[in-house]
Amino acid sequence: MAVQLRFREGTLELENLPADGPGAQLCRWDERAHLHRAPALAYAPLVRELVAGKVEFHDAARNYSEVELKVSAEKEPRTYQREALAAWRASQGRGVVVLPTGAGKSFVAVMAMAQKQRATLVVAPTLDLVRQWHYLLSTTFGIEVGLLGGGEHHLLPVTVTTYDSAYLHMSHLGNRFGLVVFDEVHHLPGESYALTARMCLAPYRLGLTATPERSDGREVVLEELIGPQVYTKAITELSGEYLADYQTARIIVQLSEEERAEYDGARGTYLTFIRQQGIQMSSPRGFAEFIMRASRNEAGRQALDAYRRQKALALAASAKQRELERLLHQHRRDRVIIFTQDNATAYEVSRRFLVPVITHQTKLKERVAILSGFSEGRFRAIVTSKVLNEGVDVPTANVAIIVSGSGSVMEHVQRLGRILRPQKGKEAMLYEIVSEGTSEASTSERRREHDAYRYRRPWRRSR
Repeated sequence: MAVQLRFREGTLELENLPADGPGAQLCRWDERAHLHRAPALAYAPLVRELVAGKVEFHDAARNYSEVELKVSAEKEPRTYQREALAAWRASQGRGVVVLPTGAGKSFVAVMAMAQKQRATLVVAPTLDLVRQWHYLLSTTFGIEVGLLGGGEHHLLPVTVTTYDSAYLHMSHLGNRFGLVVFDEVHHLPGESYALTARMCLAPYRLGLTATPERSDGREVVLEELIGPQVYTKAITELSGEYLADYQTARIIVQLSEEERAEYDGARGTYLTFIRQQGIQMSSPRGFAEFIMRASRNEAGRQALDAYRRQKALALAASAKQRELERLLHQHRRDRVIIFTQDNATAYEVSRRFLVPVITHQTKLKERVAILSGFSEGRFRAIVTSKVLNEGVDVPTANVAIIVSGSGSVMEHVQRLGRILRPQKGKEAMLYEIVSEGTSEASTSERRREHDAYRYRRPWRRSR
C-alpha cells in the first residue's frame, strides 16, 4: 500500500508508513490521528529517504509550481556572488550566505531564484525591506510580485512578506513555495520566528545576513532551519573594490563637572544596590533579575532611577552635542546618518539641529519621504535610533555618527554597513562619540570586537 504524504497546518502527515521503514526516524507516531507526523521542515529529507528506499508514495503535500523566472536585464555577477551561489547549490540548495551590507546579497537570491525556477517566498524583517524586495523582484523579473503584510494579502508564485506575517500564515501557506529566502536571517532563530521555517516544506532555503551572530547564541539553530553557513566574505575582504573604502574614528569626550558629580552619585546608588542583592549583571538574566528586585522596595526603585540617570548622562552628555555640532559642520556637504540608542536622544538631536528623525513611531509614508529626500540631497543629515540599523538603501550616505548605542557587535557592524554601498570615488567615515570614565566606554570596547574595525587603524581623540 502506497504511503500517503500530506501537508496539514505546518506539519507532514504520512499514512501507511511502516514504523521501521525509510523515513520513519524523521517522524513521530501521532496516536490520535493514527499516522506518522513530522514538521514540514522535514519534507526534503523525507522524500529523499522514500525515493532511496524505493518506497511507493503519493505526494499530496507539495502544492508549489515551477515558474519561469528570467532576469529582464542581464547583469554580470561579481566573482564572490558566483562563488556564493555555487556553494549554496553544492549544499543541495540549503544554507546561509554571509556578505556585508552593500555587497549584493539580494542578487545572490535573484540568481538562486532564476536557477531553481520555483515558486518563491521572500521573508524580510521590516516593511522598508519588503518594499525594496518587491521593487527589486518586480523590475528584475518583469513579473507581478505578491505582497503579504502591512495590510496587504496578495499571494502569487513570487511573494514578499514580513517575518511577522509569515509566522501568522505559514501554517496554511507552508506548502505553496519551493524556495524560501530569509533576508536578515539572524532574526529567524527567535522562538516564534523559528516556527516559520519549521512549518514550511520548501526544499530549497537561502538565508542572507551580514551578521549571523546573536547575543543569545541561537544562531546555531540556523543550520537546522536553513542549512549550514555555506559562504562568507568579510567587510575587510571587499572594501575598496566592491564596497566603499572607509575609516573609523572614536572621539572621547568628558563629562562636565556637574554631570560627573551627578553621574558618580547615581552610579554609586545603582552599584550599591546590585552588590547588596548579589546580582551578577554579566549573567544572561542579570538585568531581568535587577528589574525584578528593584520593583520590591523603595531602595530598589531608587536604584532603578539611578541606573537610568547615569545611563542618560553617559549617552547624552553636553559635550557629545558640541562634538556632533562640529562634525555636522565639518561634513555639511556629505550625507550623514546619526545613530542613537534611544528615541529621546534622537528627538533631541532632531530638535537641536533641525534634521529629520526616523524612529519606530515614524509612519511608513513619512519614512519613505524622509529617505527619498535624503537620497536626493534635499536633506543632508537624518537621525535615527535603531530602525535604520537594517533596511535603508541609500548609496550616497557616506558618514555615520554614533552618538550612542548598545554593546552589540552586530548592531555596530550593521551601522557601519549603512555607509558602505559603493559609489565612484566614495570614502566612508564612521565616528563614534564616547563619554570617558562611564559604563559607555566598556560598552564601546565590546561593540568594536569585529574585524571591520581593524581594517583601518582607528584613531582616537579626546576632547
